[in-house]
Amino acid sequence: MPVKKLLLKKLLKTCLLLLNLVSNFGSLLQGPARPPPPCLVEAEGQVLTDGTLVIDGRAVAVVYFRAGYAPADYPSEAEWRARLLMEQSSAIKCPSISYHLVGTKKIQQELAKPNVLERFLDNKEDIAKLRKSFAGLWSLDNEEIVKSAIEKPDLFVLKPQREGGGNNIYGHELRDMLIKLQKEQGESLAAYILMQRIFPKASLAPLVRGGDCFEDLTISELGIYGAYLRTAQVKSPRHTMVLLHNQIRSYSMA
Repeated sequence: MPVKKLLLKKLLKTCLLLLNLVSNFGSLLQGPARPPPPCLVEAEGQVLTDGTLVIDGRAVAVVYFRAGYAPADYPSEAEWRARLLMEQSSAIKCPSISYHLVGTKKIQQELAKPNVLERFLDNKEDIAKLRKSFAGLWSLDNEEIVKSAIEKPDLFVLKPQREGGGNNIYGHELRDMLIKLQKEQGESLAAYILMQRIFPKASLAPLVRGGDCFEDLTISELGIYGAYLRTAQVKSPRHTMVLLHNQIRSYSMA
């Protein structure tokens, strides 16, 4: 039976597990509503011999993570055990732990190292084009780069291993954090990477806010979205959408 039909058949018979806030780390989107325990998955979940994830007597087809991206989402070992249980099951994870980790800043920095892209691509022209698009990315064990960032913090961005850009550190706060991390050493250094700061060109654009139309200088960001669904034998990556996001320059986190 084709993969799509197998997935559809499974979805029709099962439910979606939504991972939300820490206090509700897991809620089932079927059946009667009831307050979940602090960690529903860890308390009531089990993986059957065929890989099926069962919680509260119901098989789970899809696990959708709206939480689980920040350290605060794992306040105890129960949340870690729940994550491991879900990953060991055959439920579709959105995202799986491998896909989750590949989006971290550290992986971006590793891909920027010499001879790493060659592990994944054969065409030298494609490798050169891709490498040309990279900004500078460095780990904090590079003492020369850290020294440069402390001396000229406006040329760098300090990025934690977190989802999105809202946790990035700039300017004098970057300098202070680097000095603090140098004193702490150890695992604290591995929690961040340094990136060359990008200074994109601002363009005048018409904007609408609160029903009013006005013009302002904006920074444009192109987002290319894709979908990736796989089984042990079949992989089906697809390009699904392109989004051009315009943001007022004064609000930009470039």
